[in-house]
Amino acid sequence: MAKIMMCGNEVIGEAAVHAGCSFYAGYPITPQNELTQYMSSRMTESGGTFIQAESELAAINMVFGAAAAGARAMTSSSSPGISLKQEGISYLAACQLPAVIVNMMRGGPGLGNIAPSQADYFQATRGGGHGDYRTIVLAPSAVEEAWHLTHLAFDLADEYRNPVLILGDGILGQMMEPIEVVRKHLHGRIASHDPRNKPWALTGCKGRKPNVIRSLYLGEGELEELNRLLQMKYSKVKSKEVRFESLYTEDSDLVVVAYGTTSRIVRSAISKARQERLHVGMLRPVTLWPFPEAELQKLAKKTKAFLVVEMSAGQMIDDVKLSVLGKKPIHFYGRAGGGIPTEEAIVDIIRDILKARSRKKVRV
Repeated sequence: MAKIMMCGNEVIGEAAVHAGCSFYAGYPITPQNELTQYMSSRMTESGGTFIQAESELAAINMVFGAAAAGARAMTSSSSPGISLKQEGISYLAACQLPAVIVNMMRGGPGLGNIAPSQADYFQATRGGGHGDYRTIVLAPSAVEEAWHLTHLAFDLADEYRNPVLILGDGILGQMMEPIEVVRKHLHGRIASHDPRNKPWALTGCKGRKPNVIRSLYLGEGELEELNRLLQMKYSKVKSKEVRFESLYTEDSDLVVVAYGTTSRIVRSAISKARQERLHVGMLRPVTLWPFPEAELQKLAKKTKAFLVVEMSAGQMIDDVKLSVLGKKPIHFYGRAGGGIPTEEAIVDIIRDILKARSRKKVRV
């Protein structure tokens, strides 16, 4: 096995090719432009189709068309561009079409800036568009993990016939790390995913009854029945697809909850705190939806408190609160608008929380 240096955006592109992505449509926006640029050459080299659309709206609707025809399709953007794609994502979910959407988050709201952020958590985990729907959300914290989660994203999209969102940020997209791959597989051709293996796809109806893909249901009770079926599917996803990483949670008086790039900073802070014999651990959600509720409920039975760290004004903290249900105190530290939490600040907060709890224990 050989290691090569690639940035996160390029790794997601290469992983998509190897996962069988045969259609990509996108529109430039920082800090994910390397992904669009990479796909502009790799799609052609691998026998797929690349389109730089005239807008984000056009891109997501092109993905809709490709997915409806049975192709493994992907688009990517950054925060305000993803906002423009929300109507199309809602249509994909309603029509039960598989697609992969990459969001390398930047600071907001509005045009904001091009600094890394995690302020699109609500948008990603609550659907983002109109209607009762969900997207599966994967949050890589390293370049090599982005490789594996991109493959997983395409598999989950096909298995559940649902959009899957890969949620990164400007740091993950831009930074370069060594990734271990088999060299003969690098720059290979796309995997074979025959649309004819998708009996619902619009591949031409010669020899079979025509398929119909739609999201407009005007008959009495029709749309309610569709929503019932969608909710059954989402329940299945919640029961089977929760993924997370635990670190030092067995003996921790304080558990820090963080995801993506922030979890890397938290990991370093915890390592330093453990050297000071502070009993602190970390839970890192890999799937932001479905969220690891059950694991947090287990931890709430033995830990003393939680600390949520985000590059936002506080969004994932809502899911932590819903999971813990008031059984343990939950603290928060966040940086918004492109601010990045520092290891030193996190260690200071860990010390303060544990010292405060220790003082209370002494008073009792």
